[in-house]
Amino acid sequence: MKLRWKIAILVGVLLIVGLGYAGNFFYNYAVVPSEKDFLKGDTSGTDKSNANPEAEEWFTAPENRQMWQLESSDGLMLSGIYLPAQKSQHKTVIVAHGYMGNAETMGVYAKMFHDLGYNVLVPDARGHGESQGDYIGFGWPERKDYVQWIDQILKESGKEESIVLYGVSMGAATVMMTSGEKLPANVTAIIEDCGYASVNEELSYQLDQLFGLPAFPLINVTSLVTKLRAGYFFGEADAVKQLHKNTRPMLFIHGDSDTFVPYSMLAEVYAATDAPKEKWVVKGAEHAQSYTKDPKRYQEKIAAFLEKYDHLPE
Repeated sequence: MKLRWKIAILVGVLLIVGLGYAGNFFYNYAVVPSEKDFLKGDTSGTDKSNANPEAEEWFTAPENRQMWQLESSDGLMLSGIYLPAQKSQHKTVIVAHGYMGNAETMGVYAKMFHDLGYNVLVPDARGHGESQGDYIGFGWPERKDYVQWIDQILKESGKEESIVLYGVSMGAATVMMTSGEKLPANVTAIIEDCGYASVNEELSYQLDQLFGLPAFPLINVTSLVTKLRAGYFFGEADAVKQLHKNTRPMLFIHGDSDTFVPYSMLAEVYAATDAPKEKWVVKGAEHAQSYTKDPKRYQEKIAAFLEKYDHLPE
């Protein structure tokens, strides 16, 4: 074999090994649940907030909560916190937390919906909190988990229950991805706050922001590693594609100073659905800070949207 062919083969092998190493490095960096040094310490849905002591006191009181569990379709035990309304109005909201958060970080949102008369279910996403799992699904496998949580609510509360889906950041992407699934008519409305348009787009953006690197070939290789280790490609986890199938009224919320999930993604997800929809741009709000910016206005916007759309079909 000529020397140049030997060199070409050696370079090819080294390239494959190098890309494999890089793909596994970025998989461990972004997809394996662990402490993330690139996350701020004050991100709603990821970090526990002390901004509303009354809400946290109510949320953490053992007498106000029940622990729910279900087994996912792929055999993981998933956990959630259920907080019944003071007086049942046959209305439940499922509240989805953010990347590397857990149910315990969602106290202020749970209290907001409880004050509006809702039962509240706050699941731990797979790989987070008390739920099993050794990877982050970015909303894609979780969409199937949420269909199961919906079924469990109907089993526990009855077929007359109306159900609203709400999420922040990764939780917002989760409920948008869930919107494209076959859902019972009991699911009446969906609210997303600063969710990303797709995992490919969000991770490509973060790769550039954190490392100054282009998406190709690292995102492609890491996606393949994710398929092998977690069972899904990044390209599957696409909120825009799921929203094309959505038929539920949706409220889209995003801060115009968001640089973690870029504000520009709001236009993409908003345009993706033909269902009844509204959007609210919160001036000056950074990522997942729209509630913190103006809690009273935030609750008023959500209450008005739900008053309009949270009704079971006749």
